[in-house]
Amino acid sequence: MVSLVPSLTEAVAETLPEALVGATDWCSHPAGLDLPRIGGTKNPALDRILALTPDLVIANEEENRAPDLDALRTAGVEVLVTEVRDVPQAFRELARVLAACGATGRPRWLDDAEQAWSAPLPEPFATAVVPIWRRPWMVLGSSTFAGDVLARLGVRNLFGDHPERYPRIPLDELRAAAPGLVVLPDEPYRFSAADGPEAFPGLPCALLSGRHLTWYGPSLAEAPRVLGEALRAALR
Repeated sequence: MVSLVPSLTEAVAETLPEALVGATDWCSHPAGLDLPRIGGTKNPALDRILALTPDLVIANEEENRAPDLDALRTAGVEVLVTEVRDVPQAFRELARVLAACGATGRPRWLDDAEQAWSAPLPEPFATAVVPIWRRPWMVLGSSTFAGDVLARLGVRNLFGDHPERYPRIPLDELRAAAPGLVVLPDEPYRFSAADGPEAFPGLPCALLSGRHLTWYGPSLAEAPRVLGEALRAALR
């Protein structure tokens, strides 16, 4: 099978490495992954995918473009498309993907990840804006996996009730929303200590690992600890 989603690539590679025959240029985990590359998530090289003769392509309704998936189906390739809007749904979709790839049981990492996220939803200890892009500024809105991850860690998204999932909000409006915290992940935009916090003077900024915030796969097992430590450190 070919994976068009970095987090799913990691999930399959950790569980059934022999099942993978191709992955995107952005599939960086596990370390040392040695597979033919088929382009990006938004611009896969369909000819390269077809040349690998996969019996299945795994994709995501948000990360991949419908015209590319339709073209693969037209060429006779089965395409499994995941939809992930919250943590429980991520676990269900991961189990579905692994079963479709031939897994006969649940991998240990999936049990560990579910256990890591088994605590009840906490009371918020911070209210945040969560930019995911700049030029133009875009933030997490409603019904997003990353927003649910943050809620389960005690961070309320100020734009969590916005009608759009990834609204464009001018910087002055983000500042005027008076967040207690600014969450800056390193993907899809690579926010860093030198690129992002300067736009929010006087506000605490948490620089988070995008893999732990937005990927659904083996990283979920350590995400509560990694993200929780970074969030609390920003508020000290």
